Amino acid sequence: MAKKLNSVVGIDIGSRSIKVAELKSQGKEVVVTALGMADTPEGAVDHTGIYNGDAVAGALKQALQQAGSSVAQAVVSIAGQASVLVRTLEVPRMSPAELKEHMQWEINRNIPFSESTVVSDFRPLTDEDPNSANMDVVMAISPQSAIDGLMACVKKAGRQLAAIDVEPLGLARSIDASYGEDWKGQTVCLVDIGHKTTSINIYKDGKLLMPRQVPIGGEMFTKAVADKMSIPTSDAEQSKAGADVGSLQPAGAAGTQQFQPYNPFSDEADAPPADAAAPDATAIAPASAGGAAAAMEEVLNEFVSEVRRSIDYYKSRGASVDRIAICGGGAQQKGLDAFLAKATDLPCDLFDPLKRIQVNAKKSPADLIENHRQEFAVAVGNGLYVFYD
Repeated sequence: MAKKLNSVVGIDIGSRSIKVAELKSQGKEVVVTALGMADTPEGAVDHTGIYNGDAVAGALKQALQQAGSSVAQAVVSIAGQASVLVRTLEVPRMSPAELKEHMQWEINRNIPFSESTVVSDFRPLTDEDPNSANMDVVMAISPQSAIDGLMACVKKAGRQLAAIDVEPLGLARSIDASYGEDWKGQTVCLVDIGHKTTSINIYKDGKLLMPRQVPIGGEMFTKAVADKMSIPTSDAEQSKAGADVGSLQPAGAAGTQQFQPYNPFSDEADAPPADAAAPDATAIAPASAGGAAAAMEEVLNEFVSEVRRSIDYYKSRGASVDRIAICGGGAQQKGLDAFLAKATDLPCDLFDPLKRIQVNAKKSPADLIENHRQEFAVAVGNGLYVFYD
């Protein structure tokens, strides 16, 4: 950007809800001055991204008004399995000119979309050892139509687009701002559980090491409750909210379940693994809790398998993972952190994107932070863009 901004509104457009977080610099501190949330119109956002731009723009405008946001400049992330590909690569160390040429080749051979016109970018990641033979680079590729739709939504909502980012990098900034010292030197698997999809990203000291997205989200948990208990979806949502899954026993001891570790560079990297869609019924531990919690048990074990698969792939490269943290709307499922900790034999925390960040959101609803804190991780991370980049 030509001009350094000292305030911005971070926007996170999800398939279930739209979140906004306004951030301003006050002296040496970054302050959250507004938070807002609005329901995403049904069917307006799916795995391809924004499907109904006018409806999304209206809901975004509502979220901004609810928050009392007055900042004109916005940073929004593009998401959706058919809207963006984010991948980290290890390449030989080279000059900026050589890297630009090499990454164009990498981008051309990694385009997964049927649309021929794409927008792409790449960024070298912070070096732990500047003298090493190789360097890490993150790249992002998106169809031009997805970018155009996102830009139109922000404009219709009355904001100017300062930047378009990708969720894994926004979350990296959020980790650094809220947990930089606490997790210094640790490798963290941050699991962002959305309505339709979950991102499983691995970081160390705020550096993105491995991003992954899987087609499992809160919607599948609700559907499992509705199907198993033969109740309407609205009732299943209420039952799910009151269920404590922490008392369930995960299938198999941590590290003993037999499955192929996820490989992000295989031809099937963006498809759900064959064994994920229909887990072996014999692998599901007997229900130790009744009602909605037991109804979710199969999906929970499927979800855990995906987290394990990602961690095991990363560990197969000779590395280790120290802890898990969960955010997003699905992180509010009671006892999910305890369930994941038992399943992986790793500490698991509820991620707090507002930790160590002053909040002075006077016009925001009083219960918004208390009830939806974990859902603002991406919006806050997007807002931090202008203070980090």
